[in-house]
Amino acid sequence: MTPDHDRSRSPAGRTHLPELLRGHRRAAGLTQAELASRAGVGVRTVRDLERGRSIRPQRTTVELLAGALALTGTSLAAFLAAARGAGAEQAPPEATSTTFAVSGNATSADAPADPSVALPPPVALIGRERDLTELAGMLTAERGPRLVSLVGLAGVGKTALATSVAHLVASAHPAGVAGVLVGEGSDGPDVLAASMSVLGVARLSELVALLAGRPTLLVMDAVEHAPGPVAATLHRLMGALPSLRVLVTGRHPVGLPGERVWPVAPLDVPPPEAEHSEHAGLESWPAVALFTARLAQVRREPPTPAELPALAALVRRLGGLPLAIELMAARGRLLDLTELLDRYGDRVLDLATPADASAHPGWDAPEALTSRTSGPDSGAAVSVAVTLRDAVAFSYRLLAPDERAALRQLAVFGNRWSVELAEEMLADEADRDGTVAIDPVPLLDRFVELGLLSVRGTGSFRFRLLDAVRDYAVEQAAGAGELTCIRRRHAEVIARLVARTASDLVGPRVPDAVHRLDEMSSDISSSLAHAATDDPLTALRLAACLTRWWRFRGRDVVGRQWLRRLLADPRTADADPLLRGWATLGVARLAAEHGAGAEELSTARAAFDTFRQAGDVTGELEARNVLGTLLISVGRQDEAREQAEALLRLAARNGRTRDLAVAQNSLAWHEIRAGDLAAARRRLAAVDRLAAESGEQRLRVLGWANRAEVARLEGWYADAIDRGRRAIAALSELGDPGRRRRVLGTVGLALAQDGRVAEATEVLTELRAGGVEAVPARPTVPRPRSDDAVLAWGGPEVGLCALIEGNLALHRGDRELAAEWFAAAADHAGQDRRDAVEALVGLAASTADPAVLDRLDRVCVESGIRLLPQESGLLYALIAARGGPAT
Repeated sequence: MTPDHDRSRSPAGRTHLPELLRGHRRAAGLTQAELASRAGVGVRTVRDLERGRSIRPQRTTVELLAGALALTGTSLAAFLAAARGAGAEQAPPEATSTTFAVSGNATSADAPADPSVALPPPVALIGRERDLTELAGMLTAERGPRLVSLVGLAGVGKTALATSVAHLVASAHPAGVAGVLVGEGSDGPDVLAASMSVLGVARLSELVALLAGRPTLLVMDAVEHAPGPVAATLHRLMGALPSLRVLVTGRHPVGLPGERVWPVAPLDVPPPEAEHSEHAGLESWPAVALFTARLAQVRREPPTPAELPALAALVRRLGGLPLAIELMAARGRLLDLTELLDRYGDRVLDLATPADASAHPGWDAPEALTSRTSGPDSGAAVSVAVTLRDAVAFSYRLLAPDERAALRQLAVFGNRWSVELAEEMLADEADRDGTVAIDPVPLLDRFVELGLLSVRGTGSFRFRLLDAVRDYAVEQAAGAGELTCIRRRHAEVIARLVARTASDLVGPRVPDAVHRLDEMSSDISSSLAHAATDDPLTALRLAACLTRWWRFRGRDVVGRQWLRRLLADPRTADADPLLRGWATLGVARLAAEHGAGAEELSTARAAFDTFRQAGDVTGELEARNVLGTLLISVGRQDEAREQAEALLRLAARNGRTRDLAVAQNSLAWHEIRAGDLAAARRRLAAVDRLAAESGEQRLRVLGWANRAEVARLEGWYADAIDRGRRAIAALSELGDPGRRRRVLGTVGLALAQDGRVAEATEVLTELRAGGVEAVPARPTVPRPRSDDAVLAWGGPEVGLCALIEGNLALHRGDRELAAEWFAAAADHAGQDRRDAVEALVGLAASTADPAVLDRLDRVCVESGIRLLPQESGLLYALIAARGGPAT
């Protein structure tokens, strides 16, 4: 800031030497020690002059200081004049560490209507548009609050926001805008004297006469350094001056009646799924925009595409806290973003501010940076580096002991949480039945009041501790020996939440239930990891309820591993047999999703036996359904059909509408296998009706997908494409990536068979991009069949893709290429043997090789699949030449 930004006038209109010296020094970017060294005087001399303790400075000293500050012209004359008047008029005691803004023109009643505001220039803010608009509206509204407090953690940007707001509303305060930075240990008279001084008077009566009802804004920064004196001063000033409005910043509210508290939250950060977004998409998040802006100050190159995931992860790990973002970005001079994440991702609290806070204006410096030392040989400020840990510790110490304990317990939540979850987490450990209600709302309000807790959105899961606060509280819990107990309680709370939600993973509320678990995914993972070691029984209860969610989210491999590990743990051997039965069935269900069903057939039978012996109808229905799926995967289709028919009878006997739909859907596949497409259509119509009756949208969608396959097999390609795309859109919303990929394959085949080459190629690209392995560059045509690299891109739909490619080659008239693709499709057909039959039909039609026809016969006999009329027509000549009927 310039000296004009730091001018405190006496009642006669002159500027005191202490304020003028301080303003020139800061405008030059010097500390007291640096100015003393440059001028050749003692640090104590500079300190005493700025504090007003030296009332008769020697002329030589003043001239040395002026020379060190490079003052010339009017600035030099004003400085020397102020020094000559210092003995006659001593500056008021320094109640504050410094004044950072004063009224530009508040010395007389006939001052101009538009004040010449002399504030520090506003800092360019990122992501604060809503704050600026609403705060400006408050401070200019006729009936708006007279006292507005910006509260938040150190480094969140309170001072920068207050300065920008003051600039915005300056025209609405014709008597001027003034500001004071409160120093550590100031008392009431000091704060009052400094406040009146920046407003241009020495006495309260003079201030009342000077302002005479004209709107004035006083900005008071860092009020936590002297909360009592500040509250008393503001109460007195606002009582005497009805036209005065005050904007304060601090770690906590002032506590006066009518005060409007405005928590300053960290900047919004991108969600985990945004890590693979383009740079432009990430830049739309304020935290990312601030990081890249500060990074540009220390390195020329913008983040590379390879650094974007690390960039998103970094700002999320920093919790959107501007101070932390600036400190981390400054390290980008030496390290790339991936190295920053690896080195500092788990050490956010160790990030330190520079010893000289003036090196980074606009930060809310932690209290150690603005505190004063009192020793006779000390400088004006403590030149020490302060970590984020120190900054959070200050706010933590403001809490009462029970509030600190609650903060330590809630810090175990890794993502957003609800009032209900907080209530469970904070319940008395001895009150297992919850008979003593603990209302967490007052505690949460207190945390919001201190800027420790962010509240975003309107849903239940809208509360989240700031990342730095959470990390600090976890450290405190570990130091107090509480962390293991807190994590155990957290696992129990999450297990109960998942158990309550699991019932909704079947039925009309599936999307809401999946979304609820998605919101808690990080807490689910951390709870499972801790409980697997500390309390495996709780971990088993948790994992057994997650099977459907894992399947819907494509996490079947990981889920199966967790269940197998927990079932093998000796400490769960005596668990409730039904619990183990559901966990065992989950292993088998998830194995079917990634082609490992054959390995878990006995596992599914064991679960079935458990449910049947216990008389658990729900479990028996689920087990029969899973068994049918696994039996199909090992080629035992007749047994699979028996399970589906038994499922249908059991569901009908017990009035289970949803399970009737499941059974009919399974039997529809068996009708397709038998070549009876009309019967399949009838069963799928029943699926649609029953699923609608039970409110089971996901089952309806699966029925649509199967109806699309029937239409394709009948040759109604346009109908198949329309139905398939409808199912794909619905599955994208419901979240079932495995089913969606299969339906996408159906659409791709229909497009290829209908000759819509460009659209089929787009489907191929999407299927390959969704493979389990990265897709390397590959030729547009397959290599010779002896080279398995033709399918090196991998993925669970490799056979489907080859089948689509074969049909495209046939459409182009390239029978040789088509034969290569059909051969590859037959070798990689996966669990659905119908795909293998279709591939062999294409291979036989392309090559006219009788050996292929023999292979087709064997597959049909083994799988019980009958050729469709159009398939038999394609092979008519080959069958006639062989001299025998087709299977």
